[in-house]
This record gives sequence, structure tokens and C-alpha cells, in this order.
Amino acid sequence: MRATERSAGEVFGTFLKLGLTSFGGPIAHLAYFRDELVVRRKWLDDREYADLVALCQFLPGPASSQVGFALGLMRAGWAGGLMAFLAFTVPSACLLILFATLAVNLTGPIGIGVLSGLKIVAVAIVAQAVLGMARSLCPDKERVSIAVAALASVSLLEGATGMLAAIVIGAVAGLMFNRGTASSERGQLSTGVNQRTASASLAIFVTLMIALPLLAQQNSYLAVVDGFYRAGSLVFGGGHVVLPLLEAETVGTGWVTPEQFVAGYGAAQAVPGPLFTFAAYLGAVKSGVPNGLGGAFIALLAIFLPGFLLLVGALPFWDRLRREASAQSLMQGTNAAVVGVLGAALYSPVFTSAIHDVRAFALAVICLLLLMSWKIAPVLAVVFASVGGVALQLVH
Repeated sequence: MRATERSAGEVFGTFLKLGLTSFGGPIAHLAYFRDELVVRRKWLDDREYADLVALCQFLPGPASSQVGFALGLMRAGWAGGLMAFLAFTVPSACLLILFATLAVNLTGPIGIGVLSGLKIVAVAIVAQAVLGMARSLCPDKERVSIAVAALASVSLLEGATGMLAAIVIGAVAGLMFNRGTASSERGQLSTGVNQRTASASLAIFVTLMIALPLLAQQNSYLAVVDGFYRAGSLVFGGGHVVLPLLEAETVGTGWVTPEQFVAGYGAAQAVPGPLFTFAAYLGAVKSGVPNGLGGAFIALLAIFLPGFLLLVGALPFWDRLRREASAQSLMQGTNAAVVGVLGAALYSPVFTSAIHDVRAFALAVICLLLLMSWKIAPVLAVVFASVGGVALQLVH
């Protein structure tokens, strides 16, 4: 027992360091993980790590957080998985809850300018994500067409219905075009999760997906769980892809204003750790109960839960699944659809909430140039945009 506790403590300390220093989004997080846990600490080798990353990128959910949870699970069992999640997630969640508390007091030219800058930098960051994902996930005319069809779907059908339709369109089209190739390599993962536990995890995932929408009609707390759980269940690709799903569940339901949403998203770029902690901010600023700390806690757990249930459910079956070409085709189509979904979100609510004149547009273009051509860190772009927003407000 004491050895297990020491291992769990080791996992917590290691991931707390990562949670405090891992800026730059999920791809950067995976690089930090490899440097710290594969190269320096030698918890696993490169082949095991690559196989774990491939699985988490295949599944819906926050890829870097799923990788972190699995690494903790491999190192120290279920306690290790929990410690990895808490240590990597809590720092950024606390910072965003603090911002949610302070945002209501940001008044006057400086406060309004900072909020304006946060909304403007969100335009640049999402545009960079759309362009980068389009290059890697839509390399041919078939997948470009899937992305456009997904964009049309979320434009014509409001809320979660449009998101789900886009994902289904992408999956079906991916199977039709059938460009996937099976892997002949055998998996290298050894997490201690057996098939019985995996099956129970998948059963819980499905049960919650079916039951929560029914129960949410009777209880405001369960309505929050339902909204954030659904968003976490449909996020293919992680990172910025959560933006349109959360927008549909919060702005679309009237819980959060478009201005609050985009300002919080901009603030989320300035903190380390997983972008999914944006949910904590949304739960805190939400109108009606639950909100504040209670709303933040519920939203945070609800958005992470489905990704972890799916991860545990897939671990024992990954070696078999990765050898199916149809599974790869389905994922390629889904990823292409994600590009279209994020492209629609770039226009609304991000652009429409942030850009109201040519000066704001110019600042957004400068931020995009800094991110893409000068390769500055997103946190520096956030600082630059905040200062620029204050300058524009004072001139105005």
C-alpha cells in the first residue's frame, strides 16, 4: 500500500509540474509529456508512447488529458490516473475561475480594452487552428468536401443537432471514400485494464448519453452535466474543437453571452494545461444555478468524464481496432468534418463577437501574423492583444 501511495504521489508531483508549465495546446502538451516521461524519467519507451498517443487521437475527448490519465494509470494504477488528471487540470481551472470572478469588475477603458483584446486574439488563435487543421486533415478533394458539408450542417442546424449531424456526415463519408489503411503493428500498451472493466466503462458512457438528456429536463444541475457531458463526448481532435460544441451548449442555451464566451476563450489561451478547463470558466459565469465554484466544478467533471470512460473502454481493444482499415477511414472522415465545424465557429461566435470595426480586424490580423509567421507563443499573443485592446479603447 505504501509503495502504491508513493507512486501516486510521484505521479501527482510530476504532472503538477506539467500542469503549471505546459503552454501551447494539446500538441505541445504531448511534446512536454514525451520529454518529461519518456526521455527524462523513462516511465515508458517511445513505441509505447506513440501507441498511446495514437489511441487518444483516435477517440473523442481531450487527447492530451487522456494521454496524461493513461500515463498515470500505467505508472500507479487508478490512483495514479486520478492524480495525473488532478495535477494537470487544477492549475489552469483555478486560474480561469479566478478570471471569471474578476471579469465582472473589469470596467472603464482599461478593463473594457483588456476584454476586447481577449476576444480579438481568440479570432487569430482559432483562425490559426482552422488553417493548420485544414492542411493536415483535409489534404484531398474528398476531405475538403466533407469539411464544407460539415460547415453547412452546423450553419443550417442550430446547437448540438448540427454538431452531431456534421460528425455523422463525416463518419459516413469517410467510410464511403475508404482511404484508411490498417496498421500491421501490434499494440504495446499495458495498463492493467481488463475487458470486463472496459465493457463496464463503455456501458456507463452509453447509459449517461441516453439518460442525462431525459433527467436534465427535471433538474438544473443535471442540465449542466448533460450539456458539458455531450460536448465532451463529441470532441474529435481535442483542443480548439471543443469551442463550437461548448458554444452550442452554453451560448445557444442562453447560459452565457457571446461576449462572455469569447473573452473567456481568449483568457484560456493565457493559462497552461488543457484547454478543456475553459469549461470551468463557463460553469462559473453561467446565469442561473449552478454557477460560481459549484458550476465550475460540475462543468469541469462533466466535460472530462466521457473522454476518460471511452479511453478506459478502448484500452484492451486498441490492438484489434487499429488493424481495421474501416476504423481509420471513419476517423479520417470525422476529422475532416471537425475542420468544417471549427470553421463555422470561427465566424460565429468568435469573429462576430470580437470584430466590430476595421481597427479590431487589423489587430486580429497582426496577432495571426505573429502566431503563424513569427511563431510566438499563444500566451504572448494574448498579452499583445490585451495591450492593443486597451490602446484601441483609449484612442476611441
